[in-house]
Amino acid sequence: MGGADTAVADAIARAERDSPFLSHLIAREPLLVERISTAVHDPLTASRIDDAALPLARRLRLERRRMALAAAIGDLAGVLDFRTVTRGLSDFADYALDAAIAGAISERVPGAAPVGLAAIALGKQGSHELNYSSDIDPILIFDPATLPHRERDAVDEAAVRIGRRVVELLQARDGDGYVLRVDLRLRPSPEVTPIVLPEEAAISYYESQALPWERAAFIRARAAAGDSALGQGFLDTIRPFVWRRALDYGTIREIRGISRRIRDHHARGQQFGPGFDLKRGRGGIREVEFFAQIHQLIHGGRDPSLRVPATLDALAALKDAGRIDAEQADTLSAAYVLLRTIEHRVQMIDDRQTHALPEGEALDRVARLHGLDAGGDLIDLLRPHVEAVGLIYDALDSEDGGRGAPPLPVAEPALGAAGFADPAAAARLIEGWRSGRYPALRSAPAQAAMEAALPPLIGAIGQSPDPAAALARLDTILSRLPSALNLFHLLEARPALARLLATVLSHAPTLADALARRVDLLDGLIDARALAPVGDVATLAGEMARREAGDDYQRLLDHVRQVVGEKRFALGVQIVAGVSDPLEVSAGYARVAEAALDVLARETVAAFAERHGHVPDSELVILALGRFGGGALTHASDLDLIFLFTGDHLAESDGDKPLGAVTYYNRLAQRVIAALSVATAAGALYEVDTRLRPSGAQGPLVVSLEGFARYQRVDAWTWEHMALTRARSVFGSNAGRAAVATVIAQVLEGDRPDRDVAAEATKMRADMAAHKPPQGPLDAKLLPGGLVDLEFAVHTLQLVHRTGFAVGLNDAIAALAGADLLSAAVGPAHDFLTRMLVTMRLVAPDAQPPGAATRALIAHAVGAADWDAVLASLDRHRQEVASAWAAVARA
Repeated sequence: MGGADTAVADAIARAERDSPFLSHLIAREPLLVERISTAVHDPLTASRIDDAALPLARRLRLERRRMALAAAIGDLAGVLDFRTVTRGLSDFADYALDAAIAGAISERVPGAAPVGLAAIALGKQGSHELNYSSDIDPILIFDPATLPHRERDAVDEAAVRIGRRVVELLQARDGDGYVLRVDLRLRPSPEVTPIVLPEEAAISYYESQALPWERAAFIRARAAAGDSALGQGFLDTIRPFVWRRALDYGTIREIRGISRRIRDHHARGQQFGPGFDLKRGRGGIREVEFFAQIHQLIHGGRDPSLRVPATLDALAALKDAGRIDAEQADTLSAAYVLLRTIEHRVQMIDDRQTHALPEGEALDRVARLHGLDAGGDLIDLLRPHVEAVGLIYDALDSEDGGRGAPPLPVAEPALGAAGFADPAAAARLIEGWRSGRYPALRSAPAQAAMEAALPPLIGAIGQSPDPAAALARLDTILSRLPSALNLFHLLEARPALARLLATVLSHAPTLADALARRVDLLDGLIDARALAPVGDVATLAGEMARREAGDDYQRLLDHVRQVVGEKRFALGVQIVAGVSDPLEVSAGYARVAEAALDVLARETVAAFAERHGHVPDSELVILALGRFGGGALTHASDLDLIFLFTGDHLAESDGDKPLGAVTYYNRLAQRVIAALSVATAAGALYEVDTRLRPSGAQGPLVVSLEGFARYQRVDAWTWEHMALTRARSVFGSNAGRAAVATVIAQVLEGDRPDRDVAAEATKMRADMAAHKPPQGPLDAKLLPGGLVDLEFAVHTLQLVHRTGFAVGLNDAIAALAGADLLSAAVGPAHDFLTRMLVTMRLVAPDAQPPGAATRALIAHAVGAADWDAVLASLDRHRQEVASAWAAVARA
């Protein structure tokens, strides 16, 4: 006898000795026992009965009996691992439920196809994790237009009758036992709704009335049986209800509340030892599942890779994504497998849906069934796993805000002690919130959430650099919100986020305005990675391009706007929080913009081609210029773009509605610009400036590469060649980009009109100074000696000497300094002025001196010791630039 056969024989012996239920099945199924060594490898197939004459109800019961025996012996023998066992049990439940639906419809309307009614599996069936003796928790929905019914029946009544018959076929007990216990109480409002719901009514409920815990339930939802197209369409429709980009800590608190209530209600089963509730006890199965679901709800709205139903898969996905600690994930996974395995042993004894460890001799029986000597050995095996799960799950209380801090009275003395210089003014604002001054604060839940969040929030604002400014900006945000419920839930749950918000509100009106338009931007900051540099363009584009079943072009536009908004907001916060160099943030802004352009241009080109085809041997190429071309944007930068196309301008597209190449690409470019600039439900994206194209605003939006080259070589002005020094392709094939780069290099290196570049640049700078003066005394861009003067000096030298060409100003400055054409001091001046510009766009966009607290932030951002050092450095670097520009202009 081989090792596997020996293990199977030993499993049968243990089953006969210690499990009355399995012993009974062994006696009832001698033919299956004869081939059990083969059957345990595929219990689902081994359970099937191919006998069309056998009534459906009896066939399903006999098949379930066989499945129960083969799966149990395979489990006990170690032939089947935990995942295989639960998947097999779930697959059988799907099969039986599907057969019952088809049978019930056929009985009602003979010969009718099983359409128009679907079972949505929730719970462990939905995640393919069904336990050995479990009920199933489906939601039954029907489509009135397609459900077969008798002529004299109202379709809704027919649906209910069919649903009742499904339950009867599965659940009714007879001499052959039963198939599955069916629990329909997870449907919407089960106390008042029929057991089978119209699809539209179910959708309406989940989109408008569903309770918070129902979101968590749908993490594991699956179209399991019946009309699969109907079921999947329903799930696709309500997906935004389950996975929300805007966090709802009310839902997460509700899950934690359910866990606490379970502990309180099942008090006896909380004490570890004999009688311990493996499912509901502290450190039990439910707490592993809730731990995974809480983190899925927090992060899954933004990361579809976390939307996996099975608990072990969810823990692995959360670990791989860095959302939970790897050691915790491994600990929880190991505990989950052991706890569920022992739960199976407990249920195998009498086929009862129980989760509690028995006591006395009964515990010894469970232990022996698992291969141990006695109940004490089983307790010792479980104890470290249960204790580890309990400690990990209890730590969530500190993550979601805890409940131990005493409330801070929001009255004048307390406000003064908290750090407010004018506590009376602060108290008036807060009392206005309490009075329901704003629509967002008028509901009872919003008021309750606000009161819970106020103590830590007011404490954080009071300790912020400018409490009065922060509170006033928060008031503005609240005045514009349709609902403040989630905001306050989030701030209560994440005290560290409240402190970061207070810092943002103290310093950055630009970011506060962004929050007032989209308060969910704050959600992205719960992940510590939000304060790390953003990824490269390819990584960002992958995140923006991520699409799910049913997503259309409009949803992509919204998704890109959501991601860009979150990334830009987080980049700005990095400066305010003092964790990133503004130069790196500036580069991050540019990478985000390039990724957005790439994704939207690709999708727009593809959508346009569906109608108009492609122009043969031709493509769209997009050039970035200015700060975008140089890869260094600010929070408020627009995108300077030129649109070109390669190939024959006389060609025609090959689609159903063909267009000439010029018309084709001009219409296509207009659509790309709209994709980048038109505000959608998710807000605005970027302003696009195309005035640097050939002939400026008077010329066509798109020209051929040949036309572009001819214009630059013959007709372009000096300022256009200056702009070309920072031009780079940000969209197009490698070949298309290379062709454009060749033209640009030839023009810059001398294939252009011979002009007095220095004289023309000097006149242009004077005209610009007259028409566009500095905004304020701290305008690092437009002040004399600012970044514009620096750019004019660099670009003039590049064109005059035909050297030092690089799209990044730092690289160009270094090359020119290396050729002794520019002072090396211009490099540090560029860095200082750029840091100043990027920071001021956030904290003082009017370029006026900010308050004392924000001055310290600016000093940190630009690497100065204090505000006086900032002003001294600004003057010194402006003098360096002014001197360099003057030298160029005189040459």
